[in-house]
Amino acid sequence: MLEKTYKNMNSQITASPGLIADTIDLMNGSGEKSRVKEKPVFRRPVAVAAAIALCLALATPVLAANVPAIYDLMYLVSPAVAQYFVPVQESCENNGVRMEVVSTHIYDDTAEIYVTMRDLTGDRVDETTDLFDSYSLHIPFDSISHCERVGFDETTHTATFLITISTMDGNDIDTRPSKVTFSIGEFLSHKAALENVPVDVDLSGVSEADQTQMVYANGFSGINAEPYRNESGEYTALVPGASLCTPINGLDVTAVGYIDGMLHIQSSTADKLTYDTHGYFYLVDEDGNQIQYDYSVSFFEGEINGENRVDYQEFIFDIPQNELRNHTLYGSFYTSGQKTEGNWRVTFPLTAG
Repeated sequence: MLEKTYKNMNSQITASPGLIADTIDLMNGSGEKSRVKEKPVFRRPVAVAAAIALCLALATPVLAANVPAIYDLMYLVSPAVAQYFVPVQESCENNGVRMEVVSTHIYDDTAEIYVTMRDLTGDRVDETTDLFDSYSLHIPFDSISHCERVGFDETTHTATFLITISTMDGNDIDTRPSKVTFSIGEFLSHKAALENVPVDVDLSGVSEADQTQMVYANGFSGINAEPYRNESGEYTALVPGASLCTPINGLDVTAVGYIDGMLHIQSSTADKLTYDTHGYFYLVDEDGNQIQYDYSVSFFEGEINGENRVDYQEFIFDIPQNELRNHTLYGSFYTSGQKTEGNWRVTFPLTAG
């Protein structure tokens, strides 16, 4: 019975001969773009992988549509072919949370899609719900896109997100029939914020740093930090020590000191990948004026996704050491109280509605 049902499902989803031929031509190098290259040295491994993915898809399209690994491989080979096999499924329920596409609006080269997430069993979805960069968009044409939370309904525990997609070539979206696949692996909620609060660090005794280290940055903010990086791409940072204070649960101030005439203030968190705990510092002088940091450098110790990973962020101020005693350290800090994991995915046509 199961075999018969499965065959019936497969028989309803077939690719046109033209689509298959075009894809095979693309893999064999007979397409317009392929003729530009004279020596396809690395084409064979790619063609093999593409052929495997295509064969899997053509043989079992239902499987390809529901197994993420196969779908992702197909998408790398040909987004148009991959999206062809993904059925329209505008809602998805997993782990007691329902995600649904509620409306789409297309104008010229831009599409706006409203998606909701609703907790059916509790209050894990709230007004602070953050997708935490866990979402992905599969779009079969070159585009620029982003997603943001735009609303929350307390009665139904429903958060609304706006997905905006724009074509990179400026062509109208409605001229190209296509689907979009939007997926989420986790989200954060119940966020806490402590903003513009004094930090319990005495600045009057800050001196030249006793120990420094060279680090590779995985992020930075503020002004251009290029002049402070050496030829090997490293930055000079403080060596972490014992916690000087804990402004918010999960974040510690681990070092303060001067390096080459610049004030460095270092914070650390061991759960950044779990609860996105983070913050920033600024100085306030005796007249109440705020002095913002010039730039910050982020780095980490431990495995990139391991449990022993510790993330650091160092904030650098261009302020003379003899003036620091007349300033107070302030900061704003953020963390999340709950992380919910799941597997939500919706696929919908880009049509006005």
